[in-house]
Amino acid sequence: MSKISRFFKGGGSASSKSRGGPSPQEALARLRETEEMLSKKQEYLETRIERELAAARQYGTRNKRAALQALKRKKRYEKQLSQIDGTLSTIEFQREALENSHTNTEVLKNMGYAAQAMKKVHENMDLNKIDDLMQDITEQQDVAQEISDAISNRATFGEEFDEEELMAELEELEQEELNKGMRDVRLPSVPSTSLPSRPGKLLTSHFMFLMIKACSSSRKRAEDEDEMKKLAAWAS
Repeated sequence: MSKISRFFKGGGSASSKSRGGPSPQEALARLRETEEMLSKKQEYLETRIERELAAARQYGTRNKRAALQALKRKKRYEKQLSQIDGTLSTIEFQREALENSHTNTEVLKNMGYAAQAMKKVHENMDLNKIDDLMQDITEQQDVAQEISDAISNRATFGEEFDEEELMAELEELEQEELNKGMRDVRLPSVPSTSLPSRPGKLLTSHFMFLMIKACSSSRKRAEDEDEMKKLAAWAS
């Protein structure tokens, strides 16, 4: 029985047989060992082919029989090498297929674990309770937004009054103040005595007094107007 036959038929461990077959890891390990063994056999055959070819050249026509025997051995070695190449290609294909199958198995296994974990997480979840919770959250968010809007809006105290009516009343007050100021102004009486031909010191003093009084009245009216404008600006 060849080494390869013993490897595949009798190489299995007792634990593998008791489980009904080798595990993917064990099978992959054995395939890699087989590839390594065949690769070494390839190197051996390539070396023998080179030796037989060198011998045939050495004998040449001087020893045709020995040269032909060397060439025949070279042909046998080349045939074995070709068979090993095909075997290695088959084993490599099988190993890659087994690796992919093992990878897919592990992926499916992990996906199954994840599905079980998700199922366990969702066991205590009620969709109706989740809908109620989301509705409560939405309502509270709406309430919070309304509160924020109410806080951020400009205060409207006193805006229930009509601004046009207030301005009309303010104009009336200003007119009354102006009328009152006009009534309080008294013009100086015309002197009964004739004025001198040249203004003297007395005329000059009287004229300065009238000018000061007129300026005071004008200043008072200007101050009253400023106060009324400030009042109107505060009311608006």
